[in-house]
Amino acid sequence: MNNIKKYLSLVTGVAFAAISITSCVQKDEWETPPIKCENKFPQSNMTMADFKAQAPASGYIYIGTDQIFDGYVVSSDENGNFYKTISFQDKPENPTAGLQIEVDRASNYADFPVGAHIRINAKGLRLGTDRGSVKIGSVDPVFAIGRVPGSLVSRYIAGVCNGNGLEIATLKPTELATLKIAQDEKYINTLVKVPNVQFSAGELGKKYIDYVAGAGVDSDRGIVDQAGNATVIRNSGFSTFGSTLIPEGKGDLTFVVSRYNSSWQMLIRNLKDVNFTGKRFFFEGFDGNLADNWDAVSVTGAQVWNIQQFGNPKPCVVMNGFAGTNQVNEDWLISKPISLNGFTSAVLSFETDVRYAGNVLEVFVTDTYTGDPTTTTWTPLSAIMDPNNTAFNTWTNSGDISLNAFVNKNVRIAFKYTSTTSAAATWELDNVKVVGN
Repeated sequence: MNNIKKYLSLVTGVAFAAISITSCVQKDEWETPPIKCENKFPQSNMTMADFKAQAPASGYIYIGTDQIFDGYVVSSDENGNFYKTISFQDKPENPTAGLQIEVDRASNYADFPVGAHIRINAKGLRLGTDRGSVKIGSVDPVFAIGRVPGSLVSRYIAGVCNGNGLEIATLKPTELATLKIAQDEKYINTLVKVPNVQFSAGELGKKYIDYVAGAGVDSDRGIVDQAGNATVIRNSGFSTFGSTLIPEGKGDLTFVVSRYNSSWQMLIRNLKDVNFTGKRFFFEGFDGNLADNWDAVSVTGAQVWNIQQFGNPKPCVVMNGFAGTNQVNEDWLISKPISLNGFTSAVLSFETDVRYAGNVLEVFVTDTYTGDPTTTTWTPLSAIMDPNNTAFNTWTNSGDISLNAFVNKNVRIAFKYTSTTSAAATWELDNVKVVGN
């Protein structure tokens, strides 16, 4: 009986307490206690640029004092394309320095998402140039710059709080005109954006990564800009987007600039960095096989168009009718079909270099190629050709040649070389480009 009384007394007390609490709340909301956010490290005592400037050209130095600086995260391993590294720059926009820290843990994006304001105390770490870029990392018996053990990451790197949690800035990629400009040490480990970029013709039909026995492998994919500059994006075998097909268009490419030894390799965070919605342009720098984009047709003579290690930059395609003596030749270099569908205007341009006396290289276009250049109806095009046959390496731009009469058609561009027993010039051709709007 006493137990029943105690029970009833307890229930009654709880009920009254609930009524009392409810009666104190006049709105359908509860006050959320403020989030306590404390910065682990004191204010920075140097800039990232000054810290980075200490790095030797080769090897490393040990940081034995409190050297504290701020940065903003530009990389993300959320989609698997960054592995146990964090790249960061000194400002959300217009950065002056970028760095990378090696960390022996994954899912770093959970603590340090893109744009996270971080503060680093480098005391106890090494700073040096490692495989092409300046990095910080732990003391390691094997590697010059080791990975910071996962359990010790918080000793060296922490988020900067703004009173309401981790401060996350909106990053503005540095906008660069070409891929060539991006291949500069000052941009390594910073976020940049380049317009009018597309994947190289040889990459179309491929996925972002290759697979071997069902497993993804690290893969390079060639990219080129509208000015003809080329490089690669490096995709991890663990990237979640690896099985996605390469897009065919052109557009803006956002990436973290990276270099492995002397090879440039750009890194995207996810597919949102690839905004290729524009019409594809045609560009040929003759870096691959000639047959990839061209048909070389020899009508007369044994000499043929071939790729050689000259060019602007090298390689380029060359035709020379001299073999011991001047030979009679008629040789055509004819592009595979180039689509101008959907364009309202289009132009062709290229570069030439000539040596020795001989006939001028001719250029044509057609939308009715028969498979035989001698039976095809060609439209001749007026172009500026290299006028100096007394020396090599006098590369001359053709100027923009209108193809407006052929918009919304599939066309072929052809270069016709001829030589005689009296004269056989050497013609070099490079950077053939068709661009439209």
